[in-house]
Amino acid sequence: MRIVDVREKTASIASPIANAYIDFSRMTCSVVAVITDQMRDGKPVVGFGFNSNGRYGQGALMRERFLPRLMEANPETLVDTANNNLDPFAIWKTLMQNEKPGGHGERSVAVGTLDMAVWDAVAKIAGVPLWRLLADRYRGGVADDKVWVYAAGGYYYPGKDLSALQDEMKSYRDRGYRVVKMKIGGEPLKDDLKRIEAVLKIVGDGQNLCVDVNGRFDIKTAIEYGNAIRPYNLYWYEEVGDPLDYALQAELGRHYDKPMATGENLFSHQDARNLIRFGGMNRERDFLQFDCALSYGLVEYLRTLDVLKEHGWSSRRVVPHGGHQMSLNIAAGLHLGGNESYPDVFKPFGGFADGIAVNDSYVSLPQIPGVGFEAKAELYKVMRELLD
Repeated sequence: MRIVDVREKTASIASPIANAYIDFSRMTCSVVAVITDQMRDGKPVVGFGFNSNGRYGQGALMRERFLPRLMEANPETLVDTANNNLDPFAIWKTLMQNEKPGGHGERSVAVGTLDMAVWDAVAKIAGVPLWRLLADRYRGGVADDKVWVYAAGGYYYPGKDLSALQDEMKSYRDRGYRVVKMKIGGEPLKDDLKRIEAVLKIVGDGQNLCVDVNGRFDIKTAIEYGNAIRPYNLYWYEEVGDPLDYALQAELGRHYDKPMATGENLFSHQDARNLIRFGGMNRERDFLQFDCALSYGLVEYLRTLDVLKEHGWSSRRVVPHGGHQMSLNIAAGLHLGGNESYPDVFKPFGGFADGIAVNDSYVSLPQIPGVGFEAKAELYKVMRELLD
């Protein structure tokens, strides 16, 4: 059993949208295919992966460091003999050879992309959906048969007025999403409050709306916004300051007593541990948004979940960023609290399998081996190009 080839390419997910910190006019992502010597239905088993939006494609890092290490390794050292399969942990260790600790930035995205493809291949070799494999290995076989999701949107867009924002949110509600998310912090407070109030006219209760700052605020602005939005009783107030400014997060928690969410830009179990230790997060109220595709993959994500458990956090407080099928499988198989969804942006990488309906903000999972990319035609078409 061996990996015979790994192919990668950079795909564009550019669009004119923007959040409070960046625009996406030149955004890219990496797509990879891990080709094995295992045959199913007369064809080689291939695992696919990609990285989440917000971090650019990592092809250069893969070609320069990670792929040579993987392809030069003794294939026997990458096999899980107990399960007659590839060993994601041994592969991860091989990828990270001669890498110093710390510096969890771009390399975590490169490794996370490859790790996704490896787990897709592992589940396909086992002949089961990834969520089932994870539940069987790590949760005593108990998986969630549906996962809570929310619709992420509400980006700033040239010429987008309140009416267009309302139409966007109404379309999410019409498609079965009860909870939606919008961006704030890119306009003055008085204008953002008008935007929030316009969306609340569509979604009703504040518990149906999350707001996301994308790390833009200093502590003074964070508190000012928090005081202004407190009466709305929103579902959460997200990534208010710089992701590594744990003191800001802790101080904000002393002023804002409603749910907060953060973590999508923390890329290791060490950074997650520091957030829990020093960020003042409330394990009964707040949410954590670590994204496996950006943070060294599922191998590292399992370590992060162990850290949270050690500090008394339930896995149900984890709702990953990214809006992709990998996190959906992890949420179902490892009992997370839900998953982000991108119904209209970052296509074809956002969203779930074709034909999977959203009912009151819950989705089910496809019953096919692997992550389920083959059940999303537009995305699978992009992935198949790596094999042509």
